[in-house]
Formats: sequence, structure tokens, C-alpha cells
Amino acid sequence: MATQWLTPQEMTAWRAFIAVSNDMWRIVDRDLAKHDLDSGDFQLLAMVSESPDQRIRLCDLADELRLTRSGLTRRMEGVLKKKLVARVQSTEDGRVAYAQMTPKGMDALKVIAPEHLETVRRIMFNHLSAAEVKAIASGLSKVAEHLESELSD
Repeated sequence: MATQWLTPQEMTAWRAFIAVSNDMWRIVDRDLAKHDLDSGDFQLLAMVSESPDQRIRLCDLADELRLTRSGLTRRMEGVLKKKLVARVQSTEDGRVAYAQMTPKGMDALKVIAPEHLETVRRIMFNHLSAAEVKAIASGLSKVAEHLESELSD
């Protein structure tokens, strides 16, 4: 079977995706650094804060963050040490543990989230039309669906 090389337009899109995504994460991490957090910490805090009762099972959090259980343990070290999140055992099932947002974590998120939103708007959405945002969302959703099936194989 002959190799099907990327078209020039596909190659431009692929290379732009790589460069832009790497650069955007560098800027997000730089802007979060003044709060002694990185993008992974912020994503974890956001997911816990958006969960019912600001609490989520650790196995579900690992899945949402696309981490292994040991990866989640390492990811949580900093936010646990800073007391932004607490690790709580289930009272119904001792095998189940949760990440629970702390009052300190919510206070921090109330300060950091608006700044993070401004960063996201500044580096991405302020440069796109509504149609471009819709196209990106649609395209990346299709890619995400395919990736789910690839990863479950």
C-alpha cells in the first residue's frame, strides 16, 4: 500500500495545530505561574469545583484529566500540599476516595479563574470569528470522538 502523504493544506493545518497548541500551553502556564499553579493544576481545580458538591471520585477525575491513577497521584501532590483540594474517603465504601474542593481552593479559584479566562480570550478567541469558533469546535469534536474509539481498542 502506497503512503498517502498529507496534502499541503493538511500539512499546514497539522503544523499550525502543533505550534499553536504548544505555544498556547506555554502562555497559559506562564500566566498561571504567578499563582504558583500550572495548567494541569488549574484544570484539576476547575473539574473538582464543577463537580456536584465540589467533590469527584478520584478514578473519575483521573479519567476526565486523561491520567493514570499514579499520574493523578503525582498531579494532586501540589494542590493537596497547598490545601486547595482535600483527599476524602467515602463514608459508604472505604475503597472509594474523592477529591474535595477546600474553601481555600474555592477562594483561590475565584481569583484565578477570571484571569485565566482573560488569557484564553487573549490568546485564542479574540482572534476568531463566531464561524471560526464553531468550525474549530465541530472539527475537534469529530477528532475527539475518533480518539475515544482509538483509545478504547
